[in-house]
Amino acid sequence: MKKSLLVLLSFIFLACTQLIDKPKNLIEKKTMSAVIAEFALNEQIATIGADINLDNATRYTLKQHKIKGNDFVESYKYYTATGEIEGILENAEDIILNKDPAAKPYLEKKIKENKNAAALAK
Repeated sequence: MKKSLLVLLSFIFLACTQLIDKPKNLIEKKTMSAVIAEFALNEQIATIGADINLDNATRYTLKQHKIKGNDFVESYKYYTATGEIEGILENAEDIILNKDPAAKPYLEKKIKENKNAAALAK
């Protein structure tokens, strides 16, 4: 009986802890959404054949928002581990649709093609 109680309490304790510690320089959700939306737009520009260097575009976007690359990566990992990334991606989708409403059919098509993109589906 004591062993099963100990195991039960261990599970409860572990369930209450987070999988990952909060990063020192955690980026706000709103800013993360804006940056991810800009990354997606830059990638689309590169895909349609425009002469764009994605590395430079990424660096420019991060610099524009005064974010270090490592801070972005750590924040992304944190939001993914806590399950908050879904809301951030939905906000990024809204930002893209506000900038370019014609992108809606394309986004819907891509979401249907990629079953793993359920986080973007509303």
